[in-house]
Amino acid sequence: MALIALAADKGSPGVTTAAVALAAVWPRRVLLAETDPAGGDLVYRSAAAHGGPLNPNTGMLSIAATARRGLVPDQLWDHVQPLSGGLEVLVGLGVAEQAAGLAGLWPTLGRAFASLADSPNAPADVIADCGRISGDTPAVELFPHASLVLLISRTEPEALARVRDRAAALAGKLHGGSRGAATLNSPVIGVVLVADPGNAAKLAGQVNDMLVHAQTGARVVGTLADDPAGAEQLAGRRRGRLDKSLLIRSARKVTADVYQQYGAAWAAQQQAAQAQAVQQQAHAGPPPQGHGAGR
Repeated sequence: MALIALAADKGSPGVTTAAVALAAVWPRRVLLAETDPAGGDLVYRSAAAHGGPLNPNTGMLSIAATARRGLVPDQLWDHVQPLSGGLEVLVGLGVAEQAAGLAGLWPTLGRAFASLADSPNAPADVIADCGRISGDTPAVELFPHASLVLLISRTEPEALARVRDRAAALAGKLHGGSRGAATLNSPVIGVVLVADPGNAAKLAGQVNDMLVHAQTGARVVGTLADDPAGAEQLAGRRRGRLDKSLLIRSARKVTADVYQQYGAAWAAQQQAAQAQAVQQQAHAGPPPQGHGAGR
């Protein structure tokens, strides 16, 4: 696998909470990247592994200068900080005005994120918190490099209508048109519902039928529990057994289902891409001496 991008159409359905929860239970090494151009939240809500605050200047802000000179995927680790629980994060921008420093660099970041899984030194998947994508946000430039774009939505009628329309618009942008049913066009467009666990399964089926009927090309890939107490525990603001929370238990099911549905196909795609890269390098010949890329 490689890059998993999370986003919402409008409002605050909990994209950051969803991204942290999924990253916390991801079955492979994972890098959580805060790529919301409006600014990140983790520096305000999470502690670093050393017990103090995260450094707001190490992350997306510091990577901007590096990316302008070209970005080797392993260089991402130079800008990563571990959270107190061990999760490795690329801290987001402090304020929206800083996004100007990343102008033109979003495709470069997307390629680096997507290629990190193939690193010979420190491979990892990347979960990117892209925030809200209504309007002309540059974060959508990451999407063509993603394996999966997950739209996070609550279950109010207006939220479901927006996610339906957003999924159809993304299918048109990324795949050249909507599809009658979800396919393995890259990236796959999925929907994750934040729902009451009591009726989550029923709602997921109804919303999935709506997405198929509207020919959005998207499908519901899972539900996350609407669990305010679990979200507070995840943010470190409340004590308790986080692993027993409804939020984390539902996140485990989503990640397991994603791997079951798409993991084998993505692994095959990665192997094919690696074979093609090796073949292209063989035809190109050895690189010039003295110009190897380093971290």
